[in-house]
Amino acid sequence: MLLLTRRERFNAAHKLYQEDWSAEKNAEVFGKCANKNWHGHNYELFVTVKGEINEATGFIIDLKRLSEVLQEKVVEVLDHKNLNLDVPFLKGKMASTEVLAVGIWKEIEKEVIELGAALHSVKLKETENNFVEYFGPTA
Repeated sequence: MLLLTRRERFNAAHKLYQEDWSAEKNAEVFGKCANKNWHGHNYELFVTVKGEINEATGFIIDLKRLSEVLQEKVVEVLDHKNLNLDVPFLKGKMASTEVLAVGIWKEIEKEVIELGAALHSVKLKETENNFVEYFGPTA
């Protein structure tokens, strides 16, 4: 079993805010991230797939095709967007990095399988100090 990782980048704005909470409670829980005027990040996405080497190609997965899937399903949907307002798979959800990583997994898992590999993890780096890594739903 081998692991292979592809990196992509996108920029997006969001805010962390619960509509049914007061502005004071949102500020207490989310701090500057609850700014009514939003804030943004330069995200780095690391998608790791796993599988065996295909004898004919020498690949686990065709990285060109994986990149195309990530561009179509993730980068084009998220880049220079407001995560709270513009992203269908986040509609009605908190636009946290954790929720975003799970949403990205759900958006790409089927296509990764169709390309002949299994999705191992989605790592999403929000800042140089903060990232989340998701390994899929637990049984």
